[in-house]
Amino acid sequence: GPDGALWFTEIGAGRIGRITVTGDLTEYPLPDPAARPHAVAAGPDGALWFTEWGSGRVGRITVDGRVTSYPLSRTDCEPHGIAVHDGALWCALETGSLARIQVPA
Repeated sequence: GPDGALWFTEIGAGRIGRITVTGDLTEYPLPDPAARPHAVAAGPDGALWFTEWGSGRVGRITVDGRVTSYPLSRTDCEPHGIAVHDGALWCALETGSLARIQVPA
């Protein structure tokens, strides 16, 4: 991540995790325990962005653990993969399409 730590998802537990190079572990529970976070990527805004395939949303977590979720146009789209390119987030959806989300810098 932008803070030098490794960020990861805990799908079944509904959490985003962070581990530092010294081994310190922090887990951030998501507001919706059924969100099923699937993938995480560093965004152009200095935060981490992740997919919530259980709830049809993408989430944003700051390096200090503040979480915000944003609904996609369809709740049944099941977002899985996420990547950042040219200032935008790209999400691979289970429905066979991509979602592009512009992120303010």
